[in-house]
Order: sequence, then structure tokens, then C-alpha cells
Amino acid sequence: MTDAGVQRTILAVWRIEQPRLLASLARMLRDVPLAEELVQEALVAALETWPRTGAPERPGAWLMATAKRRALDHLRRGRMLARKHQTLAATLEVEAPAMPDVDDALDDDIGDERLRLIFTACHPVLPREARAALTLRMICGLTTEEIARAFLQTEVAVGQRITRAKRTLSDSGLSYETPRGDELAARMGSVLEVVYLIFNEGYAATRGGDWMRPQLCHEALRLGRILVAIAPGEAEAHGLLALMELNASRAAAREDADGRPILLLDQDRGRWDLLQIRRGLLALARAQARGGSQGFYALQAAIVACHARAGTAAATDWTRIADLYGQLAARWPSPVVELNRAIAVGFAEGPAAGLAIVDGLREEPALRRYHLLPSVRGDLLVKLGRLAEARAEFLHGAALAGNGQERAFLERRAAACG
Repeated sequence: MTDAGVQRTILAVWRIEQPRLLASLARMLRDVPLAEELVQEALVAALETWPRTGAPERPGAWLMATAKRRALDHLRRGRMLARKHQTLAATLEVEAPAMPDVDDALDDDIGDERLRLIFTACHPVLPREARAALTLRMICGLTTEEIARAFLQTEVAVGQRITRAKRTLSDSGLSYETPRGDELAARMGSVLEVVYLIFNEGYAATRGGDWMRPQLCHEALRLGRILVAIAPGEAEAHGLLALMELNASRAAAREDADGRPILLLDQDRGRWDLLQIRRGLLALARAQARGGSQGFYALQAAIVACHARAGTAAATDWTRIADLYGQLAARWPSPVVELNRAIAVGFAEGPAAGLAIVDGLREEPALRRYHLLPSVRGDLLVKLGRLAEARAEFLHGAALAGNGQERAFLERRAAACG
């Protein structure tokens, strides 16, 4: 294998294994930023070693062993230093502080290493957006670019936010911990946001040649199911699970045999997963029964449920969907929500009405490099017969798209305009 091939292998393995490595070392060291530093050292070791020796038969195990050796070395150095301090304390007749009960610290109700680490990184000492960005970068393995696109912000701004969050986490002296009771509840909103963003990146990948990253969708669903188990009274946990289940039910119909995107209204609804739809609708009913019908995730799930309940594209209740987006925009104003409302209004009231909303968003700073704005505008212009303008919009959207499949899809739509 060439050096370039080995590097591609390393990075592919790293993307899969990094969250597991970090969770394991954080548990050993009780220090999340330090764990990340040592995990990065394991990656550097692989980049230095594998081009000479070739990729090992079990690359994940190699990375784990290397990272744990570095963690053990750190712990040994810490013990040596602790012994020196104890000797000094005895000399000064100062009683050394008692060590915490580690077994008690590990006794928690979460029961999942990855989720426990997410709760740790979502500490209230960090600003809300910093919690999500730090967690997505350190624990979930998303790149700074992917996180920036999720927040519709620049890479520089998100990178600075992550750096500040790491520094705060280190300087505060916070260790790897399991929140309980009120502390767990206080962090739930941030944890739900992280799981939501993981799913979104899996459902529509920011970069690369694949339209979806199924492993991220599966992981987000797994975490969502654990969250409703540990917090059954949390309406928004059920709302988020409903949203993910209903969206994931369409996964098999979202791509053709070559991995090219298929728009919602063109999908073969016979390929939608009916069992997953039932699970999603049940989770939505649970969210609503707990008074969460107006929650951020429950409202979005109700929108997706309108599609799930429609036997055909023509049967879709676009008026209801437009109304739900209006409720969402009233409670959580967002240019992206408004853009989605424009699509629904375009179907419910006609493309001219949808285009009027989109045109009002063209100067929104957050959408200036958002490829779906020109994509939606192009689609509405096609329906109005303004093909030359639509072609320009599709080409603009293609230039902004980071995902190869999305870019090719928009280029094909531009070509179809003549």
C-alpha cells in the first residue's frame, strides 16, 4: 500500500475509533482535555509508524493500546509525584487529602460510556454553543468545518470557540464526571442538541462523496433511545427520538443505486420503513402526552409525521406543514426554519408566495454561504418558468455545496434548465 493509501486508512480508522478512544481514556484519567491530548498522540504515532510497518491487522486495537500506554505513563508519573508530595506532607506533619471513591464516582444511571462523556462535556461552566461545538469536535469526531456549517458560522469562529471551551474545561479543574439528579436535567438540553446535530450530519453529510453517513445516524438513534430510557419524563427527549426515527425511516429511499440523492417527493414510499415510522409516531405521541407538543424537536417531528402519514406525494398536507413551520419560527426564529417554511408555503399557496419569502432571506448573513438557499430559490423559479434565473441559482448552490453528491445533483438540475 502506498503512503497515501496508508494515510487514508489511518484517517478512516481514526474517524471511527476516535470517540471510543476518547471515552476510554477519559474514564481512566478523569480528565477530558488530557484524554483528547493523549488520543491525538496515538494518531501521530500511527502516522509515523504505519507508513513504515504497514497498517496493523486490527488498527483500532493498535490505536487503543497506544493511547492507553500513554495514559498509563501519565498515571505513573502522577503517582510518583503524589508519593513525593506525601513524603513532603509527612515531613511537614500535614495530613494528605483523602482520595475520592472511584467506584462511587462510576456508579451512575447513564450506563453508556459515550453518552456519559457527552454529559461531561456539556457542563454548565461552558456557554451553550461552546458545549455543543466542543462535544461534536472532541467526542463525536466531526471536523471544525462540519460543525461550522451546522451552526451556519465561519470555521475560524467555531475553532476559536472550541479552543476557549477546552481551556475553560482544563482551567476549571473539572474532571470526568457523571451528573445526577438536577445536574443531569440541567445538561439535558445541550445533550439533546448534540445528538440532534450528530444525526443531521449523518442524514445529509457536509463533506465527502457520500450523501449520507449512516453510522452517525445509527449512533444518534442509539443515544436518543438511551436518553428516553434514563429520562422518560423529558418530553423533548421523546420529541427528538421521534424526529430521528421518522427521518431515518426514509433512508433507503433517499439515494439511487449510484448514491445520488432522490428528493422527498420523488422517493418510492414503498421503501420507507413502516416499523420505524410507527416507532417515530409513538415517540411523538409520548412527547405530546408529556406537554411537549410545542417543543423544538416535537414540532419538527410533527412536520415529518405529515410526510410519513401521506400515502402519496400528492396527499401531503402542505397547509398543515406550513402552519407548523410558522409555529416553529414564532418560538425559535431562524433563517433556516424560515427557508423551510418558504418551501411549504410554495406548495400550499403557490411558488410565487414561497419565492417572496425566500427573496426576503437573501441578505441574511447566516445564509450567504448556505447552498440550500439558492437551491430552494432555483426550484421555485423552475415552477414559475424562469429557467435562466433558476439555472444561475442551481450553479450558485453547486459552488457552495461541500458534499460531492449534492454538488453533482445541483449541476444536473442546472443542466436541465438548458
